[in-house]
Amino acid sequence: MVLTLPAHPDHVTDRLHTSGLLAELAHGLGGPFHYLLPDRFDSNLAAFRTALDDAGVEGRVYYAKKANKARVLIDRCATAGAGVDVASLGELREALGHGVRGEDLVVTGPAKAESLLRVAAQQGALIAVDALDELDRVLTLGLPRPPRVLLRVHPAAQPNSRFGLGEEDLDEAMRSCAEADGRVRTEGFGFHLSGYDVQQRADLAGELVELCLKARVLGLQTDRISIGGGFAVDYVPADAWTRFLDRQHPGDYHAGKEFTAGDFYPYHSPVAGAEALRGVLAARPARSGPTLAERLREAAVMLLLEPGRALLDRAGASVFTVQGVKDREGYGIVTVDGTSLSLSEQWFNSEYLPDPRLLPAHPGRPHPGRPHDGRPHDGAPYRASIAGASCLDSDLLTWRKIAFPSRPQAGDLLVYPNTAGYQMDSNESPFHELPLPPKVVIDHPGAAARPRWRLDH
Repeated sequence: MVLTLPAHPDHVTDRLHTSGLLAELAHGLGGPFHYLLPDRFDSNLAAFRTALDDAGVEGRVYYAKKANKARVLIDRCATAGAGVDVASLGELREALGHGVRGEDLVVTGPAKAESLLRVAAQQGALIAVDALDELDRVLTLGLPRPPRVLLRVHPAAQPNSRFGLGEEDLDEAMRSCAEADGRVRTEGFGFHLSGYDVQQRADLAGELVELCLKARVLGLQTDRISIGGGFAVDYVPADAWTRFLDRQHPGDYHAGKEFTAGDFYPYHSPVAGAEALRGVLAARPARSGPTLAERLREAAVMLLLEPGRALLDRAGASVFTVQGVKDREGYGIVTVDGTSLSLSEQWFNSEYLPDPRLLPAHPGRPHPGRPHDGRPHDGAPYRASIAGASCLDSDLLTWRKIAFPSRPQAGDLLVYPNTAGYQMDSNESPFHELPLPPKVVIDHPGAAARPRWRLDH
């Protein structure tokens, strides 16, 4: 049985893909490219804010910039008054340069360089302190106004995490902040938690609320907590995802490559995006008693969150041009004009699983009928893996043998759907001096028969 993993239907991108614009962009740009739909980013941001409002919780949404480097997204944050989560001096400067106010930035990441700490403090950004030595560096900056900090807590639920302060270090950090004689403004606590478990995130958030109350006894401000990101995206339908996990095996991949279910991102999630936030707020941290939303209101604690992927759901795609097709026994290998470095799931020895869409250069063309066992017969699909243009055997954008409706040909386009979250540019490299795929911004794609576009800058 041929396994497929189609992305959820999207009438906006369907119209875009049949408009002819993508073929013109591929020709004009001379290589692969990514397109962005910033209206979708705006809608996702609004949905998170509505979830906070509906729960009666004071909160702030910070876009995790690492999820996509596009400048247009920072412009949108500045326009909407949203925050931005940055983890390097370059990201901080980029955000400031596009109009985000310093006080709307939160600076995360481990072991921050002193140059980053200094600029962040000067600009009034909120700094997530991850270790005692980092706190010492903050306390000795000697700036006119006290730096704003969150103390990041090591999650007991994930004892192998390298992030956060353990119990003893956390107690010492709170004492140091209380004794700092106004040299630091301790606004609250945060955590870095991997995974998408709603109850686990609510449980730890409840613990941070109690920490805020404890720290206030020491004279600290502690009126906010950060629960980070970890809001899943639902890429594919539930039945297709379950069928795929149950039936995928090495024969479905080039070279018999083996994957286990744990190697993959959970491409189907029954509770995703802003609905996952609603779930966190409605959960009861102690499995009984008040919900997290009620506890936040009672304790007068603000909720900060730093979604990345979830703000980028359905906000872009990646487009490659087919350069050639090689027939193998039972399947083919399609080579495109980019590399696997432009789909960063390969960084994790995994696959980006939603099926790419084939856009033929000449719709309605007859099948060439090359004599090999993998070609379509009587409407059967043509199965092919997708390789990059480098000289590395491991350069495959997709190891899985995708079921195409016809045999791809040179000049056709392959569109990987919903790649704006982490896939587009986390692992890019100009290997072989191939240019990095540019980003194309398409505003209001459904507003006209012929969408307008511009380069991200």
